[in-house]
Amino acid sequence: MADIHSPVTDLLQSKNIAFEVIEIPLSEDSKPIRDLEALLSAKGLDPTSVVRSVVFKADSGKYTLLAVAGGGRADWGILRKHLDERKLRMAEYDEVPEATGYVVGAVPPIALPETLRVLVDKSVRNYQAVVIGSGVLGYAIALKGQDLLALLAGVDEGEFVKV
Repeated sequence: MADIHSPVTDLLQSKNIAFEVIEIPLSEDSKPIRDLEALLSAKGLDPTSVVRSVVFKADSGKYTLLAVAGGGRADWGILRKHLDERKLRMAEYDEVPEATGYVVGAVPPIALPETLRVLVDKSVRNYQAVVIGSGVLGYAIALKGQDLLALLAGVDEGEFVKV
């Protein structure tokens, strides 16, 4: 297992939560491989269990992170209504580190700035084991879904994606 250090691994260790670090080979341009699903399948993990951290920016300037599993697409209408925002868009590539403290491709749904609002889609409950961003580009973290949900206790949970 690769040994990485990030606010995510610090949080998991401080809570005595078991996790596995998964190395994700980077392409020549230092971007994570596109076929993460094949890599996860080869490791015996459900390729749909990846919890993506999708960052949105509202016209008000506020950022929101949506944790979603299973490849669902955000339902803009539900998100706008839930956040009470008239306009919402995906955060730009260079806005993601500003909002989260992490680079695109490594953003976790936990160990985030307190100023960032986090929403968790009910799809995360569908998996016994999930894979999240580690905070370090080129690595992901596998952990029990119930452990992730325990860390996300207190954030808004709902159906925020189109099925």
